[in-house]
Amino acid sequence: MSNKVFVGSVSFKTDNDGLAAHFASVGTVTSANIIMDKMTGKSKGFGFVEFSSDAEAQAAVDKLNGSSLDGREIFVDIARPSEKK
Repeated sequence: MSNKVFVGSVSFKTDNDGLAAHFASVGTVTSANIIMDKMTGKSKGFGFVEFSSDAEAQAAVDKLNGSSLDGREIFVDIARPSEKK
């Protein structure tokens, strides 16, 4: 399992701190990153949150998938390893 979760459908106004604060209710957040477009510097609408344990990551999926963050319903799932291109 993984201690990192993928967060989709994130509002373009959500920042790293806001993402971390939303997920802090289910466990110890070690990092929270909104993925930004390299060309425009704007949010791509998704990000990743890393927890101190696998159990906390699973709790985030169970409790926060479908929750509202900055006016948008977010999608939360365990992050999968990136695929080689």
